[in-house]
Amino acid sequence: METWDLIKDTDEAYYAGGPSILPDLLPGNVPDFPNYMWREYGQRVGVWRLLDVFDELSVKPECTVNAKTCLERHEMVKAAMDRKLQIIPHNYEQGELLTQYFNDPLKEEEVIKNTLDVYKETTSLIPQGWLSSSLRGTENTANILVKNGIRFYCDAMNDDQPYIIDTDSGPIVSIPYSNEINDFTLLTRRGHTTDEFRDILIEEMNVLYQESKATSKIMNIGLHPHVSGRAYRVRAIREFLEAAKELEGIWWATRSQIAEEYLKQSEEHI
Repeated sequence: METWDLIKDTDEAYYAGGPSILPDLLPGNVPDFPNYMWREYGQRVGVWRLLDVFDELSVKPECTVNAKTCLERHEMVKAAMDRKLQIIPHNYEQGELLTQYFNDPLKEEEVIKNTLDVYKETTSLIPQGWLSSSLRGTENTANILVKNGIRFYCDAMNDDQPYIIDTDSGPIVSIPYSNEINDFTLLTRRGHTTDEFRDILIEEMNVLYQESKATSKIMNIGLHPHVSGRAYRVRAIREFLEAAKELEGIWWATRSQIAEEYLKQSEEHI
């Protein structure tokens, strides 16, 4: 559940924390209505279509949420809270990347703190985890998160299992996200069809399911309402979830639950 600024105070091309539908990016200080409104479709239409599918199948996804979404598009956040979905802080605004402050940890911490403050004020929840916009954290991010009471971190994409990241302020559980099993990658960047998207999700699931007989595996699917929430694509999500529900022994866990369980056995893990 992301929110993008329409303009930025810059003459540089504005990367809004994800791919655009029109490739020729405008300077940040020029409104790019086609790209902005393509994304806004997800807020106005796509998210509700996806929630209908999740409701129909009694599946509870997790929602990563920008602070600006909490402030400016709170009806989406409220819909997630009404369904008791876990909500994970996801930067202040989608087009502001933490890597902009790679050499300024105090400024990076300010962005993170401001995000967490808005999250707490608008949801009355205690934040447990973090996903950076566009997955672009810095060498300082994990340490800053631990200092601010965060238990798990989702930017790493280098495993099918959780693991511990040690920082100067203490450990944090890495619970992998995926930019491979992700609608941006599969649909927007690679141009797969709805059927191919569904088949890729099912193939990934089937392999991990077989491997999980020896050791547990996580399958993360990154969805964006303006991508998967299109009418001609949402069928892929429904049919994948229907296939997943046929398998025995799947734990439909939240990241908080995974972190809590993993910490009980992390010393025995690599």
